[in-house]
Amino acid sequence: MQYEFLNCDIENKVALVTINRPPVNPLSSGVFQELNQLIGELEDDNAVRAIVITGSGSKAFVAGADVKEMASKDLTGLNQMNKKARETFSKLENISKPVIAAINGLALGGGFELALVCDLRICSDKAKFSFPEVGLGIIPGGGGTQRLQKIVGQGIAKELIYFGEMVDAERALKLQLVNHVVPHEMLIDEALAWAEKLASSSAVALQMAKLAINQGCNVDTESGLIIETTAFASAFMSEDGKEGIAAFTEKRKPVFIGK
Repeated sequence: MQYEFLNCDIENKVALVTINRPPVNPLSSGVFQELNQLIGELEDDNAVRAIVITGSGSKAFVAGADVKEMASKDLTGLNQMNKKARETFSKLENISKPVIAAINGLALGGGFELALVCDLRICSDKAKFSFPEVGLGIIPGGGGTQRLQKIVGQGIAKELIYFGEMVDAERALKLQLVNHVVPHEMLIDEALAWAEKLASSSAVALQMAKLAINQGCNVDTESGLIIETTAFASAFMSEDGKEGIAAFTEKRKPVFIGK
């Protein structure tokens, strides 16, 4: 499929997805529709083992939702746009393959929410994060109030959402909003290096680990342990699991096939 607002380049089993609505890459209904479609295609593409998402240019990762489009909608239209946003974010969050956000600049509102649904976040030293919605008389509507608190705790989440203050890369790292901060010019290379390392691992093991973590965080500990046990057994009995154990006992590097 040809995309108007997205670029997707696949190399070394890694898909580099770029949101391309310069200069600040706002999220519109069109972007959500295309991203939803592309996520499904990447899920089904056996040649892709890991995904990197970034924004075009050097100014913004994604500077929020398309406010002009939102302002033009009635309540029904707004609810439809919000539903598609939540559906797309959940689909990306739960895709079986690891997803890395390469945050190259401003990640505001919906852009911040997009970063939060990714498995790992690497940001440029020029990146900045904010939920400015309260200052506009609204609140985050794409999952930000729920996902942020699971990462930074309820107190910090309330501070960031209530005040809407800008968080720079250094503080983002301290708050564990991001896994790694790199010089701006090294961002994509670093994100691709992480993705290629993941792509060389067992796709089955990564899928089961992601499932156990994502599903386990929403239930009590005992239920989470049941999820983990089931995922562990699935990984152990897979061809990759058997290969990994055999390679360990034979003191050689495993050759994973993703089955």
